[in-house]
Amino acid sequence: MSLFPKSPPVKPGDKYDVIIIGMGPAAYSAALYSARYVLKTLMIGETPGGQLTEAGDLDDYLGLISTPALEAIKIFNKHVEKYGVHALVDFVESFRKEGDQFVVKTKRKGEFYADAIIVAIGVKRRKLGVPGEAEFTGRGVSYCAICDAALFKNKRVVVVGGGDSAVEGAEIVSRYATQVYLVHRRDEFRAQPINVESVKKKNNVTFLLSHVVKEIRGDKVVRQVVVQDLKTGELKTLDVDGIFIEIGHEPAKEWVTSNGLATDNEGYILVDEWMRTNVPGVFAAGDCIAMLKGFRQVATAVGQGAVAAYSAYKYIVEKRAGKK
Repeated sequence: MSLFPKSPPVKPGDKYDVIIIGMGPAAYSAALYSARYVLKTLMIGETPGGQLTEAGDLDDYLGLISTPALEAIKIFNKHVEKYGVHALVDFVESFRKEGDQFVVKTKRKGEFYADAIIVAIGVKRRKLGVPGEAEFTGRGVSYCAICDAALFKNKRVVVVGGGDSAVEGAEIVSRYATQVYLVHRRDEFRAQPINVESVKKKNNVTFLLSHVVKEIRGDKVVRQVVVQDLKTGELKTLDVDGIFIEIGHEPAKEWVTSNGLATDNEGYILVDEWMRTNVPGVFAAGDCIAMLKGFRQVATAVGQGAVAAYSAYKYIVEKRAGKK
């Protein structure tokens, strides 16, 4: 079954009440609420589910008990399909205000029009920036341990990072790989203690704390990872078959600022408690906003998406009543 929601026909030049940029939990929630307000709604994104596609089981969202993330996305699809949300797989290059409406330009399908926009673009994965990383991406270098763990059955791998995504990733990879090296540049993990304790119980996981990756080597695929002990300066060569880079995310600052949205110093979109940005008629929700940055959860993203849709609805109603 496709992860893409079934959609009414979407044609270039179509006009919508609300266009939602993104396809993660915040976007789905915004689309659902927008459609329930009887607003013609279009959701545009490249990956249905957003970062949920990189998750294992979803067990921290009320009502979804140990639900595989991909199944959760299918549930989300059914909900927005019920209300006739339009959906399009595409990349939004830009949006601009023309007269009393917004013009949203996509990479492949051209331009669409809307009275209000909700930005829910999430974040992008951070790279290590070491020799061999780009060369072997897709050939042993992965940025999603949960997605690709099963590809490394009976193999040796490195997982890099100290947050929850790295620690959880190492635990999942350890179910398949014969040996996992968990490399972190600090002495302690940032991950939740319960996740750290879980991976510590794994006999095939070796901790390399105060270490950094210096180089990734191979031929057609990854064969070695060179790490350095930050305390002694010693270099070690690990004979492995792959490396999972789980060192966090960063916002799409250039895209955000090029579209006129104000950000904090890291590039996250500034919003008020009603998810309003500095541009009237443009709202934002989810991981891309400068709110609750230390607590990124499906639950918070869904709540923010609902609030953004409500604010967009109010904006449109007031605009049509001549108050905007």
